[in-house]
Amino acid sequence: MLTLIQNGEVYAPDYLGKKDLLLVHDKIGFIKDKINIPNDFVDITVFDATGMKVVPGFIDSHVHITGGGGEGSYKTRTPELQLTDATLSGITTLVGVIGTDGTTRTMANLIAKSRALEEEGITCYVHTGSYQVPVKTLTGKIEDDLIFIDRVIGVGEIAISDHRSSQPTVEEMAKLASAARIGGMLSGKAGIVNIHVGDSPQHLDLILNTISSTDLPIKQFYPTHINRNPHLFEAGIEYAKKGGWVDFTTSTIPKFLAEGEVACSSGLKRMLEAGVPINQITFTSDGQASLPDFNDEGEMIGLKLGKVDTLFKAVREAIQAENIPLEIALKVITSNPAKILKLQQKGELKQGKDADIVILDSKLTIRSVWAKGQHMVKDGIAIVKGTFE
Repeated sequence: MLTLIQNGEVYAPDYLGKKDLLLVHDKIGFIKDKINIPNDFVDITVFDATGMKVVPGFIDSHVHITGGGGEGSYKTRTPELQLTDATLSGITTLVGVIGTDGTTRTMANLIAKSRALEEEGITCYVHTGSYQVPVKTLTGKIEDDLIFIDRVIGVGEIAISDHRSSQPTVEEMAKLASAARIGGMLSGKAGIVNIHVGDSPQHLDLILNTISSTDLPIKQFYPTHINRNPHLFEAGIEYAKKGGWVDFTTSTIPKFLAEGEVACSSGLKRMLEAGVPINQITFTSDGQASLPDFNDEGEMIGLKLGKVDTLFKAVREAIQAENIPLEIALKVITSNPAKILKLQQKGELKQGKDADIVILDSKLTIRSVWAKGQHMVKDGIAIVKGTFE
C-alpha cells in the first residue's frame, strides 16, 4: 500500500518546508522536496496537500478509554471511547488509564479495550493501576505487568492531594515508583508514574518529598491536571523548573475556568515566559472522564464529560489566541509525549517512523488523518469507523 502526500508544508513538528511524503504500508518511507511517480508504476494513492499543513498524528496520553466517573453513583459511569472520537480529533495514539473507580473498571477490561482500538486502526497503550495505592495490577506486580504485557507502559493514574485519593505515604509512593522504574528498565519502556493531582494545597509535595528522601529522579513522575487551579499552576511552574514533566488537562467547562482553572492556551504561554522548556510540557484531554464539581463538604453538585476533541482545540487556541508558533505548540501533543513515554515510532514525521499524519487547512481545521498508513479521516469525515459505530 503506497500513498504519496504532495506539496504540503511539513511540520515534523519542526518546520521542514514544502515536502512530499511517501507512505509505505504503515511507515513513512521517504520525505523529499519532490517525489516523482515513474510511468507504469504500481498502484499508488496521491493526495494533494497544496496550501495545507502536514503534521504528526496527535498523542493523547491520558484517556479513560473504558469510561470513568461514577462519583455520583452507578448512573454516572461514563461511556467507552469510540474510534472516531479519536480519529476525527487527529489522535492516532492513546494511553488508557483508570481513575477513581479501580473496582468495576479493571485492568483486564482496559487492556482488552486497548487491543480493540488497535484492531480498529489506531495505536493504544495503557498504564497499570488507578487512583488507589496499593496499585491494582493485572499480574499482581507492577514489574510483571510492565515486563510481560506489551500494552502496559507505565503506572497510574495515582491520585494525590485529592479527597478521592487513597492518601498514599512517601514510603508507598517510593515503593511503587521504584517498581515502575525497574519494570520500565527491564522491558525497555518508560515506566513512568502518572500522577493525578487534586485541589489540595499540598499540591506536588508528596512527589517532592519522595524525590528528596530517595534516589528516584524527578522525571520518574508525570503529574497531570497542573492547570486545575491558580495555586497548583504556580507550584507546577516551580516543579518544572526543578526538571519535572508537567501536563495540562484540556477538557474543562466554563464554570471551572470562571472559578480559576488556567486555560491551557494561556497556561502554555505563561510557562514558556517563566522559563520552562517546551520539551517538559504536554497536553492531555482526560477524555471520557467525568468532570465532577464538588462543594466544600466534598459532595458532588455537578457532572460533565471530558472530550478528546479538546486536545487539538487547546493547541489551536494557543496558536491563534496566544501567538505561539505552530511548531512549538504542536510539540505538547506530538514529540514531547513520545519522548516522555519512549514511544520511539511516534510523535515525529521522519523516515522509518509510523505513518501517523494529520492534514490541517489554513484555519488549522483537521481535514485528513492517517493512522499507521491507513486513511481514517478525509475532508473532515471519518471514512473508517469503529465496529459498533
